[in-house]
Amino acid sequence: MRPPTIRDVAERAGVSKSLVSLVLRGSDQVRPEKRQAVLAAVEELGYRPNAAARSLSERRTRTVGVLLNDMRNPWFVELLDGLNSRLHDSGLRMLLADGHLNRRLGEDLTRTFTDLRVDGLIAVGTLPAPEALRTAAGQVPTVVAGAREPVLPGVDIVAGDDEHGARLATEHLIGLGHRRIAHIAGQGAVGELRRRGFEAVMREHGLGATAAVEQGDLTEEGGYRATVRLLGARERPTAVFAFNDIAGVGALSAAEEFGLRVPRDLSLVGYDNTYLARLRHLWLTTVDNASHEVGRRAAQCLLDRIADPARPGETVLTAPALEVRGTTARCPGPPDRR
Repeated sequence: MRPPTIRDVAERAGVSKSLVSLVLRGSDQVRPEKRQAVLAAVEELGYRPNAAARSLSERRTRTVGVLLNDMRNPWFVELLDGLNSRLHDSGLRMLLADGHLNRRLGEDLTRTFTDLRVDGLIAVGTLPAPEALRTAAGQVPTVVAGAREPVLPGVDIVAGDDEHGARLATEHLIGLGHRRIAHIAGQGAVGELRRRGFEAVMREHGLGATAAVEQGDLTEEGGYRATVRLLGARERPTAVFAFNDIAGVGALSAAEEFGLRVPRDLSLVGYDNTYLARLRHLWLTTVDNASHEVGRRAAQCLLDRIADPARPGETVLTAPALEVRGTTARCPGPPDRR
């Protein structure tokens, strides 16, 4: 049997095809009894609108391209949840692409999205090829979420206040009596902001000379290697503030190899409040970067930009909060001197 058409729905409801179209688009210019008749006919016939045909008639695909920096990063999960919930409420669907795979294959997935005629584009995390995003932003409304770069004309940025979040983590450790504190730094603008917040607080407390920084690569292995270098130093830290939770997990492994107990011998703070931090056997003190709210606001910025593509780009920051769990405690005493 052929699938029901909009003509079948109109005949069953006793209305015109144009009125059925109005109901399906959610128009408020239809009398309640006519709307109910159309919806009843749709349900009885099992009618499903032809998405391709609707896209041609409306000149919209009702899809949003979402390009993730790296789909393996657990921080993106809650951001995507906030993003999807707001977009879904507006009748839009997400199309996901993994920037990590994009780099391996040498493809420009932003161009794939523009070829698919998406209604908007959201870049999540710091992407390594800003020029591709610049080109796409010239063709489709674009928002950057969870990152502070690239800064492009007519592109909104929605992210957490990374510098303030780093200050919260560092103040917490100093408040516990730690004086020799190390930071596993990240990359890009976000990494620079978190490092800046850490170093500023250390200087404000007269601890600039004891602030150690080791570069990481945002992975568990990177966090592990950076912590090995820190703990192998002549004056090892009593506390470590990691760029993200993944690096924090690597730091926990390094501490265990050195025979140190967390938090008795070494306090540790992560960042992002991912599901990893909430695992009971880790129970990581971390900074909640309000990822769900970042996603929700990014979606709203995109909706606003679709409605008004010419408006100036803006930067929207969400407020972070410290989540104190089981990996921080009062400083045990003077740093271990080897």
